[in-house]
Amino acid sequence: MTDDSHRFTSMYDECRQRVWAYVVSRAGRQVADEVVSETFAIAWRRLDDVPEPALPWLLGVARNVLRDNVRAEVRREAIRAELRAWTEGDVADLVTERMGVLRALASLEEDDREILILVAWHGLSPKEAARVIGCSSAAYRVRLHRARKRLKQAMEATAMEATVMEATVMEATETAPVRKRKHASNLSEEWS
Repeated sequence: MTDDSHRFTSMYDECRQRVWAYVVSRAGRQVADEVVSETFAIAWRRLDDVPEPALPWLLGVARNVLRDNVRAEVRREAIRAELRAWTEGDVADLVTERMGVLRALASLEEDDREILILVAWHGLSPKEAARVIGCSSAAYRVRLHRARKRLKQAMEATAMEATVMEATVMEATETAPVRKRKHASNLSEEWS
């Protein structure tokens, strides 16, 4: 056995149960084995970085692995919530509404789009978004208010256009001549 293997085996034998107990106290038995396995896999890959005594370092790694697992679960739950939101209600209405918002957004000036997207899609606070575009928080809030106002106007205009287009399509289909289809039985009579 190499020195690294011997050191790792000793560390594992000495600390595994205490790391497992720590994880159980933080997250429960269901995830403990997985987190402990990941913790010791990291310890093996970074064996040269593991100090003596190893337990505090291993507990810190286990804590980080738990935190990463929680973040992953939050992301999975957010995706599940998004999918549930898409399946609730009439999908056609949701798609139509989304398309209307996207059309209205596309009709805005580039600066207005950026201001709205930083907050709505990227989740930045007004202070963070102000830093991105290089203005004060107060100036950003004013610009955001104006951009929201213009987006609302654009959405109303888009909705009006959609209503006019729908009425035109409905009128055209109601006045179009209806052609009779010939059934196979009628065709056979014509051919005989």
